[in-house]
Amino acid sequence: MRSILLLLAIPALAALAYHAWSSCRSVADGRHDLHTNGIWIEHGWLGDDTWFDRNKVERLRFRNDQSIRKLAVLLAAHGVRDVFPHLCPSTPEGRIAPADSLQTERFLDGFSGFRVLPWVGGVWHKQCFPDSAEWRETFVSSSAALLKTHPRLSGIHLNIEPVADGSESFLMLLDELRRAIPQGKIISVAAYPPPMGSRPFSKVHWSMLYYAEVARRSDQIVPMMYDTSLRSPRLYRKLMSDWAVKVLDWSGKTQVLLGIPAYDDSGAEYHNIETENLPNALSGIDAGLESYRVLPENYAGVAIYCEWEMDRSEWLYLRTEFLKKQEACSSH
Repeated sequence: MRSILLLLAIPALAALAYHAWSSCRSVADGRHDLHTNGIWIEHGWLGDDTWFDRNKVERLRFRNDQSIRKLAVLLAAHGVRDVFPHLCPSTPEGRIAPADSLQTERFLDGFSGFRVLPWVGGVWHKQCFPDSAEWRETFVSSSAALLKTHPRLSGIHLNIEPVADGSESFLMLLDELRRAIPQGKIISVAAYPPPMGSRPFSKVHWSMLYYAEVARRSDQIVPMMYDTSLRSPRLYRKLMSDWAVKVLDWSGKTQVLLGIPAYDDSGAEYHNIETENLPNALSGIDAGLESYRVLPENYAGVAIYCEWEMDRSEWLYLRTEFLKKQEACSSH
C-alpha cells in the first residue's frame, strides 16, 4: 500500500527548515484525539480461501470470534473508529480481491461499533487501469456488489498507486463509484501528500487544485504522509506539520484522517525508520494542529499504517502521547 517514491529535499530549503523548526511540541491534554482514528489491517480478516492457500497462512488466526474480539478491543482502546481491511489487489480485468462471505459477516458481528471500509485497489498499470472504461466498469460493479452483499460495510477505501496529480481517469473512477454504490456508503481515498518543497513529483504529490477535485468526490481523504526519503527526524516533523495543515485546508469540508507510519521497510531508500515513525509523525501533526485556534471541522484524527507491524511500544506511545497527552520535549 505504501507508495514507492524517492523524494529529495533541496539542501538550502532543508537547512532553512531545520533552523526554523523547534522540535519541542507539547500538547498535554489529548485535544487532538477525537476517538475517530483509522487503521489499515491485514487481508486475512476478510479474505477468501484462495489468499490463505496462496500465502500458506493459517486460517484459524483470523477466522474465529476470539481473535476478532481481541482485535476490536485493542483498536477501541486506542481510539480507532475506521478500519480498512485489505482486499487488494484487483485483477487486471478490474475485479476486486474476493472476500469470504461468512468471515465478513463474522468480522462485522465483532466490529459493530466501528466503520469497516474494505481497502481495494492496487498498482496503476499493473492491476489497475482507470484509463480503461471497461476496467472501471468491472471494478466499480465488483465494489458495489460487495457493499450490497454485506450492507453493514460502511463503504470502500480506495488505494491505487501511483495516481498522478491531475489524473482525469481517477476522477472518473470516483464519479462512477459514487453513482454505483448504495446511497449513504462512504468513499474513502488513500491520497498522496502535497508537494515537498519546490520539487513536486507529480506522480506522488497532489496539488491544491487536485486535492479539491478528489475531495469533492469523496467522503474521506487519508493522505499517506510517509516514504519521503528524509534522514532528519527534525525535518520530517516539520514536513508533517506543514502537510497536516495543507491537507486539512485543501480538502474543504471532506473528512481527513492523517496517515502516519508504523512499519519498517528495512533497506528501502524511500523510508528510514529512525526518521519516519509514529512518535515523529505525531509530534509533527500536533505542531500543525496547534497552529489552528480551533481544530478544523474536517479533521477526524490519524490513520495508522499498519496494524500488523505495530508493537507494544508503539501502542503504548499512542496511548500516553496522543490519546492521553503528557508533557514532552525532545532535543533531537
